[in-house]
This record gives sequence, structure tokens and C-alpha cells, in this order.
Amino acid sequence: MDSFAASVGRHWLLLLLALMLVVTGLPFLAPVLMAIGWTGAGTFIYTIYTPFCHQLPQRSWFLFGEKLTYTLEEINRVYPSSDPWQLRFFYGTAAMGWKVAWSDRMLSFYTMTPIFGLLYAALRRWRLRPLPWRVFVLTLLPIALDGATHILSDLIFGVSNGGFRDTNVWLAALTGNAFPAFYAGDQLGTFNWWARLLTGLLAAWGVAFFAFPWLDQLFRRQN
Repeated sequence: MDSFAASVGRHWLLLLLALMLVVTGLPFLAPVLMAIGWTGAGTFIYTIYTPFCHQLPQRSWFLFGEKLTYTLEEINRVYPSSDPWQLRFFYGTAAMGWKVAWSDRMLSFYTMTPIFGLLYAALRRWRLRPLPWRVFVLTLLPIALDGATHILSDLIFGVSNGGFRDTNVWLAALTGNAFPAFYAGDQLGTFNWWARLLTGLLAAWGVAFFAFPWLDQLFRRQN
């Protein structure tokens, strides 16, 4: 038992990253399974990840179809619903492709955390110190602000492209409407798409370079 604990203590980072990569990678398997006709297995993955992500299709990536992302209007042509609970059960079609079981924000945040963990592992020999907690908090603020304003917008206006985080009229006003196609919606290339991607990446970097060095120090003290 002691030798097992010692082995875990020596290889904890490898074990943890392997587990995280499996957990964060399975949502990418769902569209693969749907595409090859294993719809039961694909649906099972969507279902087990439902508690961890809203999986709204207009805020998700689609694989094996015409485009990476679709507007709610495009989705409603084949799946007419504006109910957030019902929308999460739209997985895609053969023509549109099949959605990843992470929304774009969770894809960026959850998936990139172990990827940055691999980067930390490559730099581990230099015994990097954890990020200062103030810096760590700052890396989380943008994703928290982005997520909170989306939740507020959805609660007040719904998810049918009418809320202040759907139209982003406020941003258009601030920038003099300099980029007309940039503001509204959640599809590839819009402000919301970039905001979710970049805030997720920043938060993932913060978590990785705060938590992994801290855990490293903890295991070194125990060994």
C-alpha cells in the first residue's frame, strides 16, 4: 500500500492529466459516434455531460457538417424551438453535422485546462511557482463576467436572439458600429464567439498554472 501511494505521489501529474484529457475529450467523441451511426452511444455521452454544460446548439461547435457553427435561425429551420431545455437535445443532422457535447465556452475552458497542464509538465523541471492568487483571480474574472452577463440576458430575454448579449447593441454603440457583422449572434467570428473562446483560454491558463504548481509543491513535501 505504501509503495502504491508513493507511486501515485511520484506520477500524480501524469495520472491527473490523463484523467482530465479523457473526461474533457469524450464530448468530441459524441459527434464521431453520431456520424458513424452509433447514435445510442453518442446520445449517452450528450446525456451524461448535460449536468456540466447547457449544450445549446447555437453556442456549440458542429463536426462533419457544412459549418462549424450555426445561428439559432438556421437551427430552427430543422428544429423549431426557442426553449433552452429543448434546444440542448438538438444534436445535429447528417447535413449540418453533429455538435460537440461541450458548448464553445466549456470547450475552450475545460479542454484547454489539461492542455495547459501538459505545457506545465514540459516546464516542470524549472519548478515554476504557482501564479499569485490575485493574478489567478484576474484570469477568472473575464469568463465570470462573460458568463454572468449571458445568464442575465438569457433569463430576462430568453435565448432567441433578443437579449443585450445576443444583439450586443451596446458594443456596436461603443465602437460606432464599425464592424456590422461582428456584434450579433453566437456564430463563428462574432464578438460572443471570440469572447467565449478567449476568456475560456485565459481561465484555463490561470487554473493550470495556479493549481498544478501548487499541487506539485504539496506532493513534493509529502514525498
